[in-house]
Amino acid sequence: MTYTPHGNHLIAGEWVATPDRFYNEPVSGEPAAFSVGTVELVNRAAEAAETAFWSYGYSSAAERAALLRAIADEIEARGAAITETGCKETGLPAARLEGERGRTAGQLRLFASHIEKGDYLDRRFDPALPDRQPAPRPEIRLMQRPVGPVAVFGASNFPLAFSTAGGDTAAALAAGCPVVVKGHSAHPGTSEIVAEAIHAAIGKLGIDPGVFSLVQGGNRDVGSALVTHPLIKAVGFTGSLAGGRALFDLCASRPEPIPFFGELGSVNPMFVLPEAVKARAAALGAGWAASLTMGAGQFCTNPGIAVVVAGSDADSFVAAAKEALAKTGPQVMLTAGIARAYQSGQARLQNRETVKPVHETASEGRSANPNLYETTASQFLADHALSEEVFGPLGLVVRVETPEEMRRIALSFQGQLTATLHMDDGDLPLAKTLLPVLERKAGRVLVNGFPTGVEVVDAMVHGGPYPASTNFGATSVGTMAIRRFLRPVSYQNFPAGLLPEGVL
Repeated sequence: MTYTPHGNHLIAGEWVATPDRFYNEPVSGEPAAFSVGTVELVNRAAEAAETAFWSYGYSSAAERAALLRAIADEIEARGAAITETGCKETGLPAARLEGERGRTAGQLRLFASHIEKGDYLDRRFDPALPDRQPAPRPEIRLMQRPVGPVAVFGASNFPLAFSTAGGDTAAALAAGCPVVVKGHSAHPGTSEIVAEAIHAAIGKLGIDPGVFSLVQGGNRDVGSALVTHPLIKAVGFTGSLAGGRALFDLCASRPEPIPFFGELGSVNPMFVLPEAVKARAAALGAGWAASLTMGAGQFCTNPGIAVVVAGSDADSFVAAAKEALAKTGPQVMLTAGIARAYQSGQARLQNRETVKPVHETASEGRSANPNLYETTASQFLADHALSEEVFGPLGLVVRVETPEEMRRIALSFQGQLTATLHMDDGDLPLAKTLLPVLERKAGRVLVNGFPTGVEVVDAMVHGGPYPASTNFGATSVGTMAIRRFLRPVSYQNFPAGLLPEGVL
C-alpha cells in the first residue's frame, strides 16, 4: 500500500504541524507538503530531551540495547513503505535502498550487542595505596558517561544509514544520549516513516518520549537554533564543507562550546603504483570507473582522483576507465541542487587550461553523466582547485613522472576520508615511502580495493583530518562512533553502594 505522508514533526512523542509548508522534490509522483521547522519546535525538543536524559542517561546497557533492537525491528516492518517513498524522493534504485535499510538495521543491532559487552566504557581502576610515602594514594575508578542531548543532521546522500536512525542517532542512543534530528529536505517522507518506527519502539518499551524528536527542514534557522541551544551537548553532521564549517563555527562560538562531529567530504585519492598498473591496467581502470559512478558518484568515499606514473601503462589505465565510463548512461541525482552543483564542478574543470578532457559529456536537469579529465603533477600542484571535491561521477587522472613526484602529490593533499594504494609485490618499496604520508592524511588506507562501501565493524574509521572531518580522533561509522557522545568521569574513594552501574 502506498504511504501518504502526514508531513508533521515528531516532538517528544507528539506529531506537530506548523502553518508554513515546504514541498519535497520527488523524481516520480506528486510533491508532498511538509511542515516547516521552527525555532520554537527546537526549543521544545531540546527541553524534552534534557528531561528524558535524567532517566535514559542512567538506564542500563540492556535497556538501551532493547531500544536499538526494537527500532531495527520497526524499521524492517516498514520496509516496503520506506523503499517506495525513498525511491520517489531520491531517485535511488530499490536495491540500493533495501541494502541501506539492511545496513541501518544491522548497525542498530551491532551497537546493541557492543554496549552489552561493556568494553566501550573504557573502565579503569587504580587501587588505593594507603601506605604510599610521602602521601597515600586514594582509590580511583574511571568510566565513560553520556554527555547529554545530541543534535543530528540528516544527510542527503544516505536517507537511511546517515539520517534519521543512522549512525549518529544509533551511536548517541547507544551511549545514553537523547537525540534531536533535523530532517533533510531531500527526503522528508522517508525521514517521517523512520521517525514513526522510532516512535513505535519507544512507546512499546515505555521510554520517555523526549528521547527522540524529528524537526523537519525548510528553514535555515532550525539548524542554527539546534547547534546553539544550551541544552544540546554535541552535534553529529554529514554534509557539505561550507554548511558543516558554518555549523562548526557556531558550536565553537557558543558561551559553552560543544563538540561538532562533522563529516564534510573528500576526494579520496588513489595511488596506482607502477608494477600494479603494468600487470592489470585494464582491470584497474574499469574498477575505478565502476567505483566512480556507483550511486551517481554521490558517496563521500567516491575516489575522485587517480595518481599514476606517466607512460604506456598509464595510457592503458586511462583508456580502460574511459571505455567503462562511456558505457555508463546518465543517472538521477539526489536533488536538483546537487545536480546543479555537479554541473558547476564540471564547468570549473572545463574552464581550466591545466586539465584536458578524456571523456566529457554534458549533464542536464537532475541527471548526471560521468566525466573524466587528466592533468600533470606540476599543473596539479600549482592549481589548488584541482584537489577540490566534485560531488558526482567525475574523475581526474594526475600523471606523475617519478615516484618522488607521486610522494609530492600525496603530501599536497588536505585531510581525506580514504587513500588507496594499488600495488603488487614489486611496488612494496614505493608503498613504504607513501604510507607514512597517507596515514597522516586519511582515516582509512586501503590496498588493492576501492573505497566506496564502508563496513560497519569495530575496526572501521570513517573520518580523517580536516576537512574530511572536524574531529580527526573520531569516526561516524563502526562501534567506536559511540565514544563521540561519552566523556570520562573519575570516581575517587566511592563507597560501593554509590558507584554507578558498570563501574569496575
